[in-house]
Order: sequence, then structure tokens, then C-alpha cells
Amino acid sequence: MNEHEGLVPTHHSAKGSALSPEIILSVSILLAAVIVGYSMISAASALENGLSGLTIQGGSLAGNNLPTAPTGNLTPPPAAAPTAQMSELVKNAAATLGKSDAPIVLVEYSDYQCPFCRKWFNDVKGNLQKDYIDTGKVLLVYKDFPLSFHPMAIPYANAARCANDQGKYWEMHDKIFLEQDKKGQGTIQDYTTTDIKKWGVEIGLNSATFDSCVDDNKYSNEIQANFSEGGSVGITGTPGFFLGKADGTGQLIVGAQPYTVFQQAIDSLQ
Repeated sequence: MNEHEGLVPTHHSAKGSALSPEIILSVSILLAAVIVGYSMISAASALENGLSGLTIQGGSLAGNNLPTAPTGNLTPPPAAAPTAQMSELVKNAAATLGKSDAPIVLVEYSDYQCPFCRKWFNDVKGNLQKDYIDTGKVLLVYKDFPLSFHPMAIPYANAARCANDQGKYWEMHDKIFLEQDKKGQGTIQDYTTTDIKKWGVEIGLNSATFDSCVDDNKYSNEIQANFSEGGSVGITGTPGFFLGKADGTGQLIVGAQPYTVFQQAIDSLQ
């Protein structure tokens, strides 16, 4: 339907008859109302398009997955809080990388099936590790934030924690992302727990112990706790980060920002 359709019946013809002033006035009023309504809709659309590029606390909202409650027995996070103490966020991590007494802490809330988390892993993590983590300047703290529309996010998170039981968290962490890379970009849907168990063998895990941990979903409560915590401190998508001094308040960084964003933020804290 176009903007005028329905105002005048299609079977009505003005040929051979004159319209009264009252009818002309009524039609004019209706046409004016339609024009005003169309203008308001156009303005709203323009405003919405203009807002799409806004950023929040250092990161663009575009391209970030918006969370709902994770699948399984997990529940939605509590209301968001604006700030976070880094000394609290260090607790209950899935894993950490770097010196425990590093003066600066970077907490990553991530979803293993999120393509933007994988992009950050590919584009940023290696440089950060080389320049800041391995040099003792930054402690990386990894926490799980599985999104409900990523069905493998929880199995992947649990598998990484199961690998940690045998001292190989980061080997499984990297394996999960690298195997998805083989399938291309975007959200990869092809893998199952059968593949996860095969990866466990490939990184040298005891398969019986690892497979049992995977099948039992051993770390579901811990994953839930990470997710709830992330929501409570303002994480609304993945990846999301808090960066700050170990004894201070963290700054929220939203999304798979480039290396330079993290580099500048870290250097400003030194």
C-alpha cells in the first residue's frame, strides 16, 4: 500500500460530477494528515540510523552480539552496574594468563562460538600477550559469557575447563577457536561434543577423564556464575572487557576493538 491508497475508493470516479466544497475540504485534511505521518516516520527512521554508530565506553555497539539467558540451566544476569573493582573480577576465573601480581588486569568476558570473540583472539590477543602479558605488565583473566543463540558456547566453555583439570586450559582455548577458523568466518555451527573429544586427544589429554568431564557438563555452575557476574557489571555482549589497575576500578571496553585501543588504554595506566 502506498501512502495514499485507501483514501478514495477505487471504484469512485469524479468524471461528470462536481465535488462539493465540504468533500474537497475533507479530502484535503486527510491528505495533510497522511503527509505529516509519513514525515514523522521518515524522521524516526533517520534518527534510528544516526544512533547506530554511537559508542559506549570505548566500543562500538555495531557488530556485537546482544545476550539473552544462556541455554541449559543458566539464568539471566542481574541488573547492570556501572563500575567494577578489579580485585573482585580476578576471582572465579575460568583461567588466567600472565603473572598473578601484574600491576594491570584485563578481564575478558567471552563466548567461544562468538565470531567477534574469535576475531579478537586472532587479531589482538597474540600481540597483547607478547607486549604486555609475557612481560609481566598485564594479567589476562578469562571468564565465560555464553549467549543463548550459540548452542555450542556452553559445551566449549565446559571443555576448556575440563582441559584445565589436566593443565591444558589455554591449549583447548586456542584449539576451539582455531578449529572454527577452518570453517571460515561468521558463527560456525558444524561442530559437536564428538569433535570436542577428538580435540582433547589431539592436545594430549587423557581421553577417559576428559570425555567424562565433558559428558557430565561438570562446570555448569561455574559458567553460570561467570555469566551472572558479567551481567552485574555491565557486560551486554561478547567480547566485553574490563581493564584497570589490579587495586583499582576497571574501565569497560565493548567489543572486538583493535590492538591500538588496548595498547593506548594499558599505556595510560602505567
